[in-house]
Amino acid sequence: AALKDALRSQVSAALKEGRVTPTELCQRCLALIKSTKFLNAYITVTEETALKQAEESEERYKRGQPLGILDGIPIAVKDNFNTAGIETTCASNMLKGYISPYNATVVQKLLDQGAVLLGKTNLDEFAMGSGSTDGVFGPVRNPWSYSKQYKEKSIPKSHSEDKEPDWVISGGSSGGSAAAVSSFTCFAALGSDTGGSTRNPAAHCGVVGLKPTYGLISRHGLIPLVNSMDVPGILTRCVDDAAVLLGSLAGHDPKDSTTIQDDFKPFELPNLTDVSKLSIGIPKEYHAPGLSSEILAFWSKAADLFKNAGAKVVEVSLPHTRYSIVCYHVLCTAEVASNMARFDGLEYGHRSDVKDSTESMYAATRREGFNDVVRGRILSGNYFLLKQNYEKYFVKAQKVRRLIASDFGKVFRSGVDILLTPTTLSDAAPYTEFIQEDNRTRSAQDDILTQAANMAGLPAINVPTALSERGLPVGLQFIGRSFQEKQLLTVAKWFEKQVQFPVIQLEEVKRHDSGVFQQQKSASFS
Repeated sequence: AALKDALRSQVSAALKEGRVTPTELCQRCLALIKSTKFLNAYITVTEETALKQAEESEERYKRGQPLGILDGIPIAVKDNFNTAGIETTCASNMLKGYISPYNATVVQKLLDQGAVLLGKTNLDEFAMGSGSTDGVFGPVRNPWSYSKQYKEKSIPKSHSEDKEPDWVISGGSSGGSAAAVSSFTCFAALGSDTGGSTRNPAAHCGVVGLKPTYGLISRHGLIPLVNSMDVPGILTRCVDDAAVLLGSLAGHDPKDSTTIQDDFKPFELPNLTDVSKLSIGIPKEYHAPGLSSEILAFWSKAADLFKNAGAKVVEVSLPHTRYSIVCYHVLCTAEVASNMARFDGLEYGHRSDVKDSTESMYAATRREGFNDVVRGRILSGNYFLLKQNYEKYFVKAQKVRRLIASDFGKVFRSGVDILLTPTTLSDAAPYTEFIQEDNRTRSAQDDILTQAANMAGLPAINVPTALSERGLPVGLQFIGRSFQEKQLLTVAKWFEKQVQFPVIQLEEVKRHDSGVFQQQKSASFS
């Protein structure tokens, strides 16, 4: 039952009181990782290191000197964050076998507070995708594919009970981290968010996914995709836990010049009882083409929930949203082309055996190391950056980005506190259906509701809301003002409490590890 408790109020207290030890917690999570191996959520499992860290944490608790609330807490990290002494692959042949000499700042901060690193999670290659299906280690399976809720809704009564429904995608590109949290193999996980890569899989896997304000958390050691939009993301099973992680990670980092200069003060979320002073904005442009009627209905119900509780709910307009996905494609590929130039086979990573010339070695290395998706984005980006195209595409996209950011600014200045939108167009697609369309088409569709927050640098969070008719999670997104994470998370916590999202009933895991799930009753730790 400890695997389901809230970090702040229960797990940390249980560790301090000796009702559970860090080693026991770590061993239980490692056992679950093994019994859920079929999900393919992890690329690397650091069992030996994790057990050693847990033992060290146990000694600190015995001395009565824990390092903080995260001491002894098992966590996972997306495999595009550098980890000293542990392989960092970005799910690509280009970095297979690469071991970083240093930790990313966010990883170091977690370790400094005694967190136990269980392993590195799966993703789309170099975080380019929205399904976690395009990495070299294979696709991530959504834990809800094996839930009682999904199986009951997906198998017609007339069919044989032995028939398995199609498994569904976890979302991406942080699908491994979302699946790891959803399947109880860790208490929290780090993802990255460039256009929705934390919030999208969080919605599909029924967990909380927070994208902080750009500059609030250090990007040092996060292998870059789009420097001007990348943000380390936080995945947990409840909003309170996201606040705990944020408090541990946020603040200035001298190694990242884009981080805030001011000190960040961790906060405990209050229990909001009165929402009458809140103004919730409903952006009409987020009623996007392809939005399922089911998601639209949940979105409307959520707006009514706030309205009936006394909040002011107003329709707002973000007129440049319709240009955002095209703008994002230009800026994303341009920065990808620049960032991927470092992988040349000389300093680190894969190197081809072709030795005819330096140029041929470069070409062969990149052909062998990158998949079609990465090569395609490099090609597009270099085209947009050509001298004759630079003003026409890249500069124009930067101007449109400014207009998109200005739209948000105008809405917030008008008195709106929080924006409420869908996170995804629909619930998770079956894998066989998802791969019918190419990565670029899928990413353009799936990022449409999330990437504008990245272009404006605003904080946004996915909150699990309900189950669809197919028994799969549906999430809604809250977007806040810059650096107003406390307000955003407070509202998200209130909403989370109102909707009471149901627990995942993992039938497959019960067969492997029945003891873990006997007393679990809610989807969040608390």
